[in-house]
Order: sequence, then structure tokens, then C-alpha cells
Amino acid sequence: MREKIKENIENLTSYLNDNIEYFTRKIYQICEILWQSYYNNKKIITMGNGGSAADAQHIVCELIGRFLKSQRQPLAAVCLNTNVSTLTAIANDFGYEYVFSRQIEALCEEGDAVIAYSTSGNSENIIEALKIAHSKGAKIITITGKDGGKMKGIGEVNFNIELKDTPRIQEVHCLINHLICELLESRY
Repeated sequence: MREKIKENIENLTSYLNDNIEYFTRKIYQICEILWQSYYNNKKIITMGNGGSAADAQHIVCELIGRFLKSQRQPLAAVCLNTNVSTLTAIANDFGYEYVFSRQIEALCEEGDAVIAYSTSGNSENIIEALKIAHSKGAKIITITGKDGGKMKGIGEVNFNIELKDTPRIQEVHCLINHLICELLESRY
């Protein structure tokens, strides 16, 4: 048991150390897009399924509330997977593949930044939403895992964590969120 714990920590640490330049470049690219959206009085819209839904929700709470600074203005952000009534109504009336795209149609504006999380990169409901977001002129950021799936080629920035284990991918997604929040907060 102890060896398994140690092995997981060592493997993840090794992956992070081996990819530090990639992480630095991608996080900076993402923050540039988010800073531009905020500079233009736009918002961030996030979405994900399952554990990725938690990542999408987590970054929004840090942006609207606070991350490290005790006093700063709230940053406009909305998470599409948090309103159960909306999700279930759309799923029931239109199909689960439209739970995010209907909300994007209603809420997304040109210049908004959309962050989509998916460990597989193949979530059809997210891909459908990203098509709509693109047509509305939003800037698209995808945060994926494994080989990046279908989402890898969508949008301005894809931050792909090339690991196979979903738990490790999600742990890195959380790290990415925290680094993004820290950089964004440094400007406010």
C-alpha cells in the first residue's frame, strides 16, 4: 500500500517536472485570453461532466469569491453545470447532448472566454457547446487529458495532460485552476 502511494506521487511529480515549460507556456496563454476578456468587461463561462464538472465549478467559486487576496473585486464567471433544474430540463426536453449548448446560446457573448474541462476530450455535450461558442465569437480554452480527444483541436488554447489515469489528470486540472486564479488575481 505504501509503495503504491509513493509510486503515484513520484510519477505525478516526475510528469510535472518533465513538463514545466509546457505548463508555464499554456497557463500564460490561458491567462492572456482571460485578462483580455475581463479587460473588455466580458465573463468566463465554464463547463464539465463528472469530476470535470467539479473543476469547472471550482474555478468559478475562486474567481467570484477570492483566491489568495482578502480584498479584490469579484471576477465575472458562470459555471454551466451547477443549475440542476436547467440541466435536467434541457436534457429532458432536448437531450443530454444539448445541456451546455442551450445555455451557451442564452448566455455567451462575443469576447467571453469559455473554459471546457474533459479528461477524455470527447464529451459530445461539450463539443456541441463549443461549436456554438465559436459561432458567437467567444474565445475557447479546452483543458483535457489522455490524448486530448476531439476537443484537442478546438479553440485558441488546448491544455492537454497526457496521462492515462483520470484521477491524476483531474489532480493536475486542479493545479492548473489554482495557478490560473493566482495569476488572474495578481492583476486585481
